[in-house]
Amino acid sequence: MPNNKVTDADALAYHLEPTPGKFEITASVPMTTQRDLSLAYSPGVAVPCVAIADNPELAYDYTNKGNLVAVISNGTAVLGLGNLGALGSKPVMEGKAVLFKRFADVNSIDIELDTENPEEFINAVKLMGPTFGGINLEDIKAPECFIIEQALKEVMDIPVFHDDQHGTAVICAAGLINALHLSGKKIQDVKIVLNGAGAAGIACIELLKSMGAKHNNCIVCDTKGVIYQGRTEGMNQWKSAHAISTELRSLEDAMSGADVFLGVSVKGAVTAEMVKSMAPDPVIFAMANPDPEITPEEAHAVRPDAIVATGRSDYPNQVNNVLGFPYLFRGALDIHARAINDEMKIACARALADLAREEVPDEVALAYGTQLSFGRDYIIPTPFDPRLIYRIPPAVARAGMDTGAARRPIVDMDGYELSLKTRMDPTASILRGINARARSAQARIIFAEGDDERVLRAAVLYQRQGFGKSIVVGRESDVRQRLEAAGLGDAAGELEVVNAANTEHLEDYKNYLYQRLQRKGFDTTDVHRLAARDRHVFGSLMLAHGHGDGLVTGVTRKSAHVLELISHVYDVGPHDGAVGVTAILSKGKIILIADTLVHEWPNENDLADIAERGASVARALGLEPRVAFVSFSTFGYPISERAEKMRIAPDVLQKRGVDFEFEGEMAVDVALNVNEMKKYPFSRLSGPANVLVVPARHSASISVKLMQEMGGATVIGPILTGIDKPIQICSTVSSVNDILNMAAIAACNIR
Repeated sequence: MPNNKVTDADALAYHLEPTPGKFEITASVPMTTQRDLSLAYSPGVAVPCVAIADNPELAYDYTNKGNLVAVISNGTAVLGLGNLGALGSKPVMEGKAVLFKRFADVNSIDIELDTENPEEFINAVKLMGPTFGGINLEDIKAPECFIIEQALKEVMDIPVFHDDQHGTAVICAAGLINALHLSGKKIQDVKIVLNGAGAAGIACIELLKSMGAKHNNCIVCDTKGVIYQGRTEGMNQWKSAHAISTELRSLEDAMSGADVFLGVSVKGAVTAEMVKSMAPDPVIFAMANPDPEITPEEAHAVRPDAIVATGRSDYPNQVNNVLGFPYLFRGALDIHARAINDEMKIACARALADLAREEVPDEVALAYGTQLSFGRDYIIPTPFDPRLIYRIPPAVARAGMDTGAARRPIVDMDGYELSLKTRMDPTASILRGINARARSAQARIIFAEGDDERVLRAAVLYQRQGFGKSIVVGRESDVRQRLEAAGLGDAAGELEVVNAANTEHLEDYKNYLYQRLQRKGFDTTDVHRLAARDRHVFGSLMLAHGHGDGLVTGVTRKSAHVLELISHVYDVGPHDGAVGVTAILSKGKIILIADTLVHEWPNENDLADIAERGASVARALGLEPRVAFVSFSTFGYPISERAEKMRIAPDVLQKRGVDFEFEGEMAVDVALNVNEMKKYPFSRLSGPANVLVVPARHSASISVKLMQEMGGATVIGPILTGIDKPIQICSTVSSVNDILNMAAIAACNIR
């Protein structure tokens, strides 16, 4: 994978913009009228209060307790940074909270407790118990983390889970199941060496023992060597539980003949000689972060038969906690579990292992830019596998029900799995797929407006995130000055800056442009002015001559004006096949609206063309197109001359024999609302539409801007399709991320 360079400035900007922090809280019920307020608060709120007081289980029905997890830390062991204190840990805890939401639709609140006293910590968390459906402890140093977790498990009747311990253990166990399967070994027979007797290490070895590993086959090492019976130096009760009778004293001694190495220690702890001394087909999980105990390259250099996993995303077999904790809690919350027990953790590990052995969906391969299949370089599923949400929580829930941890067992497991499939946001996987394809393409993208800070930030990100090469149109001095003002002065030397003064191709550009415009009222002076002074035209000419692979523009001027300038170089008129398709991402849905850019007042044949272009873009984004011709009328009522073309356009498509679903004319609510669609059982759409063809450009523009301003939707586009080269026109309100998305779309050649 390419190196994904993230600077300090990038990280600070990400946490600062658009608002400080990484999440906010929004109401899930109406809060607009006096009646709403009366129900939400006084007097209506008294009714559920009394009901819950009489029957505490009703809290899961009338409050958000059943889908709310607290991420709690005191900041004594923050990542690999050590004791940063409670406040210093808050960005990490916020990050954990949004991971819960992103991967398993679990609501989460971060809580930072300003104490290093275990008793104070325990008491604070215990007193918050009624609020939450589960507690995720994070970044608490050992051995206090053991004391805190055990005490809270004993006094609380909701799941308490220290992810640094058990999250790592679960993913490690999943990978080990498959690694041993590939090497033809059984867990009860193998010799396991663990280096690192902290929270994660102890949890890993305890879970593996509960899965069948023999106590005397497990050798635990710390900074002072092997933990053996009779050792007194640096010991505690948790280490003592794993002491064995042995003459081995060093990690080097322990590694000789070992089948499995588990590392949660430090970079370089394992040498090539140690690996060379291991048993045939050794399994090496070097999980130290940010750098492993030994790299896969170093291990394979001396033992090509080794199966290696690390904690890093730039190597195969990443042991990533995000594969575990969101889904463990999802399953536990959905059965109103009293705890997350070993059986639930083992069920999670086995479900992950089983999933890795199955054929990998195309969308996952697309997202990672490579074909994945079960084997030595793929023993653990990838974090972005869409099957995780509906495969892992049911396994956890079943184990919880079988072991008596469930307050409210799930009766219809098939229905539960279906509900999990539908609750996740599909837009993230779409954007991820676009990014992966862009990285694979390594396209040279021309950013035409180098005088805008947002464009420059996007250009820097495009290059630093490994998508390809950024070419910025602008004056070198202006670009450098703006980058320095944005705190990105070090990026000035990374970008290629091109303008009419420093290019050797200006005369070629002018000659080309003159050939296109000489019979349209433009003389050589006009052509020089356009080619040398207008960045939109200059960027288009660069693209036309192969001096870039895609063009992104439109941030500083209105779309219609930019399109007019581009039309000097490319045929982008209504009858040239050009169409603007805008993607609206809102509330877990993605809708394409067309045409938002080119056709002022299309007729029925134009509308059919627009539908085909919209369907093509939908497929390029990974959607199976369902096209709706929308109007204020539905299937002929109310009757209107203006709606007539929307009624005829589907007939045009029918005659063309297109290979996608379409229907019309219909109101927007009928196109998008399943319940409204049921009133028209003859409809040819099998589900809600995802491509809306609108009557005119003005209605498209109104729809997009209304959704953006009032609905808070993310807007990508308009995506200009139907022309020879990938040109993407951003809106003037585009954020840096919006511009970066458009650059990725251009790199993917979606047109």
